[in-house]
Amino acid sequence: MALCTAVTGRAQTPSCAAIDAHRALPDATVCLRRAGIAVPAASPVRAANALFVHAEGRIAAGRFDDAARALDCADAVLGANGDALSRYELVRRRGILDYKWERIPQALSRFECALTLARAREDRVAIARDLKNIGSALRRLGDFHGALRSLMLSLELQRTDGKVGGAVLNNIADVYRELDEPDEAMRFYREALSTYRAQGERIEAAHVLESMAEQGLDNGDVPQSTRWLDEALRTYREGGNRAYELRVYGGLTRAALALGDLPRARAHAAAALAVATEHKLPLPASLQLQIARTARTTGDLATATRHVRDGLAGVSDDDVERAALLDELAAIQERGGDRAAALDTLRRAHADALALSRAQHDRQLGWLRTRFETAERDRTIAALETENRLRRAELRQRTLLLTLMLSVAVVVALAIWALLQRRLQHARLQEEARRVRQEEELARYRREADALAEDRSLLQALLDSREDAVCLLDADGHVLAANRAACALLAVDTPMGRPVVDHLADGDGERLMSALERMEDSAAQSIDLTARAGAALTARLSQWERGDGLIVLGLWQRTDAASSSAAPVSPGDVDARRQAEMREEFRRTLVELMLTVVETWERVTATSRLELAEKSRIWRVTIDDGRLRARAMERYLSVSKLPHNPRWRDVLRSAYYVLGQCEMEPQAREDLQRRVDAVLAYTRRNALV
Repeated sequence: MALCTAVTGRAQTPSCAAIDAHRALPDATVCLRRAGIAVPAASPVRAANALFVHAEGRIAAGRFDDAARALDCADAVLGANGDALSRYELVRRRGILDYKWERIPQALSRFECALTLARAREDRVAIARDLKNIGSALRRLGDFHGALRSLMLSLELQRTDGKVGGAVLNNIADVYRELDEPDEAMRFYREALSTYRAQGERIEAAHVLESMAEQGLDNGDVPQSTRWLDEALRTYREGGNRAYELRVYGGLTRAALALGDLPRARAHAAAALAVATEHKLPLPASLQLQIARTARTTGDLATATRHVRDGLAGVSDDDVERAALLDELAAIQERGGDRAAALDTLRRAHADALALSRAQHDRQLGWLRTRFETAERDRTIAALETENRLRRAELRQRTLLLTLMLSVAVVVALAIWALLQRRLQHARLQEEARRVRQEEELARYRREADALAEDRSLLQALLDSREDAVCLLDADGHVLAANRAACALLAVDTPMGRPVVDHLADGDGERLMSALERMEDSAAQSIDLTARAGAALTARLSQWERGDGLIVLGLWQRTDAASSSAAPVSPGDVDARRQAEMREEFRRTLVELMLTVVETWERVTATSRLELAEKSRIWRVTIDDGRLRARAMERYLSVSKLPHNPRWRDVLRSAYYVLGQCEMEPQAREDLQRRVDAVLAYTRRNALV
């Protein structure tokens, strides 16, 4: 059941509304009978108030399970009929119970929920009290700065209302003490002491005196601390608070030891033991520690060991006194000469301190994780609620519009249908036109491919008619055609489609490839080679007279052992002026086509020219200074860098690849095709294909 769904007319935070959403509640009649509360069923608020008082008494007596059952019963009694104040008290008291149970994160959530309810009721007293409780919980979780902010807000509210309580002042002092600011801590302790005395709360004032004495002992002010402890002891004796007396005796014994007054320390220890024996009270761990220190100082190691072990048996693993007791046990063992046992005890003390620190860290981390998850859940719930409200508003508006415009909807639907049909028809026409254009382009590509195949057949027949050994190579050294004489010299049946270096002896392949790389800017070269079959050959590399950057490899069998190094041969005479102008125009047209191909690829695919080179497998990609580059392609992007014998077929192949792979606008496709046709026209006109 949701505890924080107060009937206030204001929306509560989701975390406040869902704290106990899955709690199973008892039957109201049965639990009231078991608690011995006879309240008419028509008065659920009175019954809940009686259960609150019952739970408060059980908490004071340390019977936390009974207190939890009483609060569950109050929740069941209130049901959906409780008022805002009863709901607030239920949440706040559950938080106090969680705090007593050392479930600090849960207690903090309930205190924050109670603060939300108090703010909804605009109850300033309750707001100040809940801020104080939140500060106490944050202090226990180690968030001292957060605790100080909350406590200061509570103090400010109380001072504004003129009703300052000593508890908030004492808690602020405790926080400053944790932050190692003794002057500020002592200032608030003194203010809390004055407040308690003015309000006649002597026991609470004595508690403040104890805290001041501890701070004084930490600061080395032993005489003043002793006077404060003596005053607190008198107050407890007058009030009959024997358990508190034992705690004060521990502080007095510590002060006497600090002054080196062993008789007084023994006297305080004896008085504490007498009170504990007379009233059958357990000795606090802090008192056991001081008695053990007194016994060790006087040389009574057996008594000291007994009190230390009794103190260790009475504290939990996460008690801060445990480390001090273990340190004292190590000192006793060292005093007795058992250094190995003392070392083991110190190790235990260190391990326990480390475990306590880790436990505190885990508790803080768990709290932060819980707060984060809660905040995320609250944000999600709030977003969903907002979205639901918007959807409901949209649904109402949509229903109203549909009701008012029912007659118009049919006309609008028909108009939309007609418009959609028109658009679909237009889209179908565009798709059909695009399909026809693509078929025409494919047919043209097939004609070009057939023409190229026919040219290759004619070329092969032409080469076979020659008696000298001739091979036609591309720029990468692959054999495009070879006549019978060349196949005989290379001792292969058909070398077409394979690298020519596969038919040469080891070591000659690199020399041939180096010569091929220089052919883009050379007319001819000669080089001595050795076939893989062992024949000594002389090779002459020259540009194919029909262009495209292809290389003619002439082979002759050497008759002498002298080898000639690769040497460029000077080109022939320059063509006539008209032919030179036409060739220069062709070079510009080729560069413009390559630039258009690269620009279209980059615009349509949003990738670089390197991806074009890699995916088309037309241009070689190399690594230059740790970067990928397509040097051969880059030479075709500038007229000044264009090779003397350009591979125009590779440029056309790149254009065809982009035309076939890229979806582009019709105008861009037509512009690219126009440039392709211009290059093809020049090559046909000059018999370059």
